[in-house]
Amino acid sequence: MNIKRVDHIGIAVPNLDDAIKFYEDILGIKCEGKETVVEQKVNVAFLPVGDTEIELLEGTDENSAIYKYIQKNSGRGGIQHIALNVDSIESAIQEFKDKGYIMLDNTFRYGAGGAKIAFCHPKGTYGTLIELTER
Repeated sequence: MNIKRVDHIGIAVPNLDDAIKFYEDILGIKCEGKETVVEQKVNVAFLPVGDTEIELLEGTDENSAIYKYIQKNSGRGGIQHIALNVDSIESAIQEFKDKGYIMLDNTFRYGAGGAKIAFCHPKGTYGTLIELTER
């Protein structure tokens, strides 16, 4: 598996507009777009920082993974995942499975920005939700 870079850091937030305001006003990191990913029940904002992005995530439904994550964290949210950009998502998924790691996604799906994505179960990654992404 060839990991090219950290693609983005996903941060769950209870209110997307308030979070964008903080990142823009206080940190000077400009939001360069928003998107709703209906299948994942999430609103996403993209804030590029060098070769990577901060991805702010707001759940749109009580059944979304982001909404549940925020509820587990006393309504505050926080870093929800780290995404690693790979050459071939199919190969990366297979390599994880071949080495005995649990994947939440056995095949890729499409995420924000049209990227191919798959998540590795945090039980096998020392508690960190790892997203594999191919753009």
